[in-house]
Amino acid sequence: MSRRKTPPTPPYRSHFEENVAKGLRKKRRKFGYEDVKINYVIPESKHTYTPDFTLSNGVIIEAKGKWDHASRKKMLLVIKQNPYLDIRMLFMRAKNKIRKGSQTSYADFCDKHNITWAQGPEVPKEWLRK
Repeated sequence: MSRRKTPPTPPYRSHFEENVAKGLRKKRRKFGYEDVKINYVIPESKHTYTPDFTLSNGVIIEAKGKWDHASRKKMLLVIKQNPYLDIRMLFMRAKNKIRKGSQTSYADFCDKHNITWAQGPEVPKEWLRK
């Protein structure tokens, strides 16, 4: 008999996001969860990006377990079209490869595209500073 994993406590979409939130609460930090909408454009169509966490100091955190091609493409568009925003990636495993057989990890991809990243679920202390 196999046990099913319990789903994350609402409103979080994954256990990883829930653990990030717990870490922020533990540090007594104020934060919002999916509380802002950021516009971005895919050529010929408009879309809205909803970040996972927005800190009171303006840092926006996107928490990712799996970071597929479509999500990477979206993040590049969002960051390019909103250069005034401080958007950072927090990975469950930054060493994961972007696809099977690739030598490029999530961390490598971020470094190549000048995206600030860290491995979670703990949010780096320097991201929490005002």
